Amino acid sequence: QVQLVESGGGLVQPGGSLRLSCVASGITYTYYKMGWYRQAPGEQRELVATSTAGFERTYAHSVQGRFTISRDDAKNTVYLQMNNLKPEDTALYYCNARQIRFGDASYWGRGTQVTVSS
Repeated sequence: QVQLVESGGGLVQPGGSLRLSCVASGITYTYYKMGWYRQAPGEQRELVATSTAGFERTYAHSVQGRFTISRDDAKNTVYLQMNNLKPEDTALYYCNARQIRFGDASYWGRGTQVTVSS
């Protein structure tokens, strides 16, 4: 059974930092591109950042220079370091695992809430 479990969300003031984690189980981790997406109330889910096992990374323009995605394949874990947070970063953040080798499965976590407010 595949599980993606996110953690690390919370309430932070503008300019603050948070680190999200997502632990994956039930998949061959290195076959997957891992990503973070977010969805604000009334908005569509949007890409934040992705990383392959070869450490090819992509970022949304709105977070470039402030967020960093990283992964520890030995721990089946992907991280999202978020610095200089802004109120517009407030959203439910989801972890995604998309298979890019030997298949095309896609899995989602349940999300972790990030709220940026003074």
